[in-house]
Amino acid sequence: MNTTQLTVQAVTPGPDPSIVDLTLAPVPWKPKPGQFVMLRPANFGQELTWGRPFSIYRCDEAGLRVVFQVIGRGTERLAALRPGDAVTVWGPLGRGFSTKPETPTLFLAGGIGLAAFGLFAEDPFRLPQAQLLFGHRLPLTAYPIYHEMAQRIPSEAMRQTSGADIEAFSEELSRRIKALGPQGLVLCCGPTPMLRAVARLCLEHGVPGQVSLENRMGCGVGACLGCVATTASGERVQTCVHGPVFDVRALTWD
Repeated sequence: MNTTQLTVQAVTPGPDPSIVDLTLAPVPWKPKPGQFVMLRPANFGQELTWGRPFSIYRCDEAGLRVVFQVIGRGTERLAALRPGDAVTVWGPLGRGFSTKPETPTLFLAGGIGLAAFGLFAEDPFRLPQAQLLFGHRLPLTAYPIYHEMAQRIPSEAMRQTSGADIEAFSEELSRRIKALGPQGLVLCCGPTPMLRAVARLCLEHGVPGQVSLENRMGCGVGACLGCVATTASGERVQTCVHGPVFDVRALTWD
C-alpha cells in the first residue's frame, strides 16, 4: 500500500452530471481488477474526516482514473475539484478478483459498479471469453465508460425504470448464470440487493461467483471497523482488507 499526494489532471462531468470522471497524476502501480483507492482531497479540510473509497477504473501512463456517482458531501467535494488541486491517495487496496484466462466469465455490473471492471477492459486478452451485462437506472448515455468497455468486451445493457424492468433483469441474470454452469465464473459489483440476488443464483445453480462489496469505508486499512461484513461462519471481518471481493460462499446472505 502506498500513500502519496497526487494532483488532479481532469474532472469531467458526464452527460448526467451526477456521474463524474476524475483523472489524477500517473502512479507506478499495477493494481489488480477489483482493487480500490482511498481519496481525500485537500478541500475536505477539517470538516470531513475520512477519505472516500473508489474502484480503480484505469491506471496507466495517462493517469489514475476513477469514475464515481455524486451521492453525498464527500463526492460533491470531489466533483468540485479542479486541475492542479491536491488529493491524498492511498492504495492500491484490498483483494481484487481472482480469474483464469481460460474460464468463461460473466461480468455483472449494477450502476456505478461498472467501474470495478475497467481494468479488465484495459486488457481484454486477460479474459478472452468474458462478457458484460450491465443493469442501470439512469439513461445509458450517462455512463460513457460503458461505451468504452463495450468496444473491448462483448456487452449488453438493460435499463430498469419500473418493476417489470427489474423483473426482466432478474430473469436475465438467472438465465445467464445458469447457462454458465460450474465451469464458468460470475463476477459482480453493484448495489447490495443485486449482490445478494447474484450470490443466491450462483449458489442455487452451482456456479462459482465473486462479489465486490460496496460497504462504507473510513480508513481503507482495517483500523476503523466501519466496513465489517459477516462471513458464512459468523465471523466479522473488515471488507477493506479481507475484500472488497469475496467468494459468494464466504459470506452470509441472510
